[in-house]
Amino acid sequence: MPDLFDNPSQKKKHIAVAGNIGAGKTALTEVMGQYSEWTPVYEKVDDNPYLTDFYNDMRRWAFNLQVFFLSRRFEQLQEIEEMDASVVQDRSIYEDAQIFARNLYEMDLMSARDYKNYTTLFSIVTSYVSPPSLLVYLRASVPTLVDHIQKRGREYESTIRIEYLERLQEHYETWIDEYDRGPKLIIDIDELDFVNDKSDRRAVLNRIERRLFGLFADE
Repeated sequence: MPDLFDNPSQKKKHIAVAGNIGAGKTALTEVMGQYSEWTPVYEKVDDNPYLTDFYNDMRRWAFNLQVFFLSRRFEQLQEIEEMDASVVQDRSIYEDAQIFARNLYEMDLMSARDYKNYTTLFSIVTSYVSPPSLLVYLRASVPTLVDHIQKRGREYESTIRIEYLERLQEHYETWIDEYDRGPKLIIDIDELDFVNDKSDRRAVLNRIERRLFGLFADE
C-alpha cells in the first residue's frame, strides 16, 4: 500500500486513536506507522510510576495517576505540534478526563475536591492544544478487551476487574457519541484482526484514509 495516507493537500495531519483498555490502540498506531510515512507517537505506559500502585489501591493513587497521564499527554501534544511530519497518536488527551477521571470520581475512588482540581487543570491544558485532524475510535466488546489484555500479559493489568472495564465502556460510548471537536471514525473491531489479517488491515486503513481526506462521511 505505497500510497497510504498520501496527503493531497500536503498539510500536516494528526490522527488520535481512542478506545478502551485492550481495544488495540497501540497495535493500530504501529500498523499505521509501518504502512505510511507518518510518525507514530505511543502512550507512555512502562515508565508510569503509579500504574502498579493504582491497580492495587485505586482510591489512594487515582489523582496522582491522572495528573501524571495529563502532564505526559500534554508534553506529547507539544512535541507533535513541533513535528513536520503527520502523526498518529496512541490515545487522545480527551479520554483522560472524559473517561478515566470521571469514572474514578463516580466510583468514589477520587474525591470531589481532587476531581474538581483535576478538571480545572484539564480545561486549562486543553485550551492550549488543537484537536486531532481525525479521531479514530476502536469499539470493542468487553470479552474482546479481556482477551487482548490477557494475551499481552502486562503484570499491572492482571488485577483489572471486568466491572471496571464495563464502566469505562459505558463512558466511552457516551463520550464518542457526544464528541464534536472534529471528524471522527468508529471502527468495530470484534470481528477484525488488522494486525494479522491482510484483508482486515487493508479495510481498516482504507476507511481511515477515506475519512481523513473527506472522501465520504462515515460517522
